[in-house]
Amino acid sequence: MSSEYLIRSLLMLFLALFSANASNWLYLAKLSSVGSISDEETCEKLRGLIQRQVQICKRNVEVMDAVRRGAQLAIDECQFQFRNRRWNCSTLESVPLFGKVVTQGTREAAFVYALSAASVAFAVTRACSSGELDKCGCDRNVHGVSPEGFQWSGCSDNIAYGVAFSQSFVDIRERSKGQSSNRALMNLHNNEAGRKAILNNMRVECKCHGVSGSCEVKTCWKAMPPFRKVGNIIKEKFDGATEVELRKVGTTKVLVPRNSQFKPHTDEDLVYLDPSPDFCEHDPRSPGILGTAGRFCNKTSKAIDGCELMCCGRGFHTEEVEVVDRCSCKFHWCCYVKCKQCRKMVEMHTCR
Repeated sequence: MSSEYLIRSLLMLFLALFSANASNWLYLAKLSSVGSISDEETCEKLRGLIQRQVQICKRNVEVMDAVRRGAQLAIDECQFQFRNRRWNCSTLESVPLFGKVVTQGTREAAFVYALSAASVAFAVTRACSSGELDKCGCDRNVHGVSPEGFQWSGCSDNIAYGVAFSQSFVDIRERSKGQSSNRALMNLHNNEAGRKAILNNMRVECKCHGVSGSCEVKTCWKAMPPFRKVGNIIKEKFDGATEVELRKVGTTKVLVPRNSQFKPHTDEDLVYLDPSPDFCEHDPRSPGILGTAGRFCNKTSKAIDGCELMCCGRGFHTEEVEVVDRCSCKFHWCCYVKCKQCRKMVEMHTCR
């Protein structure tokens, strides 16, 4: 083995590890709360942060509980969106929280990065609007009368502040070093795509004022979409993600579709570099890839949640289990609902 090859291999390994650790801040979700942080020294003790994120923490101590909630929001939404897939966003008790899945340039990693960048922007913006933070509040740039004739009023979500904080906190590792590496460019692109899922789907909410709801005056404000909608949008982008490669255009390095017949991706699309593993079998060498043995599957479905695909052709076990449901519910004046408990036997299928 030549020394040049060895150096190149070590460099590639270093860049891979460097980029892989970029999502370690998600470990904040393991904390019950970081709202009790009262001094800058506490930031040093938060596991998963790189030094530059620690510095951001020290300058923005009051924001860190919103960041923690954003991390938990990303994990919960990831597990909802992938609940019926072979990889279901299972987490570990170590960093990176999703294991080796996010250390490779796969579509799954692209989804995690986009969703987590969006979740921080969302949680920090929500904290601004709720009056939780001294550094920001409602978006006061939205005021006056709109061309449609309604009055801008109320508390418009300050998405600009949330996005700016997400960019500074989430993107810091990729922007610190290795920006010319393909994985750093992939992460930065997907981070921004996640934030655009919020920015491009802001909605107008209104309230009518007048006698008997006549709506003589209507006041409106800008609001973020529900985070479930953000998750749905990013999941759609995951399904249509573009496989890319690094190419030099002049003096600039850019990511372009690996297949030249594909149209260029937009800023809102997800991109990935490496094919995904099949996630069928547990791989002890790859933390986070747990396999599908023991997973529930749908016997009648032909989709990925069906027993044939979920179980990777290994077959499945069937057993009858007793399920207790609420039934015969009645509303009683005033004001409660009373239900009976109904028991029934259902078939449950789990992968071999």
